[in-house]
Amino acid sequence: MQPRPPCIRLNDDVEAAQFIASRDEMDANNTTPRRGQTGPVEKQTGIRHLFAAASYSLGGAKRLIGEAAFRHELIAFAVAMVAFAIAGATFFQYVAMAILFLLMMAFEAINTAIEEIVDRVSPEISEMGKNAKDLGSFACLCLIVANAVYAGYVVIFVGFMS
Repeated sequence: MQPRPPCIRLNDDVEAAQFIASRDEMDANNTTPRRGQTGPVEKQTGIRHLFAAASYSLGGAKRLIGEAAFRHELIAFAVAMVAFAIAGATFFQYVAMAILFLLMMAFEAINTAIEEIVDRVSPEISEMGKNAKDLGSFACLCLIVANAVYAGYVVIFVGFMS
């Protein structure tokens, strides 16, 4: 029996029980364990909302550090900053590089989220899942190229040619 997407309406209790059983079976076959609370999250308001949002962001940053691609990008950023210092880059050039790197971090986080969701929802290999992952990876590649081109421009043409 194929599990149904959760958006399909179930007609009776038997059908609902079959759906839940198939979902649980899918969870048992999935190597990614469910973590934390599985029910609705209580919404925070006021200053508590700010702290909760910061906590979620830090959790995302911790998760991103676990990605090898992100660690490589972090090393490349550090190398670019050293190269900027040697080349005598201006403050504006440092800021522009930092903004490009922050964009790359954001895209890497979104790509990781896409991969996590695809792996969770569709543990089997599917063309749609592959396309989603490939598109996320391409978005990251575009920003890696933008970072490399800008860093190369600043170091070569601004630093050593002037």
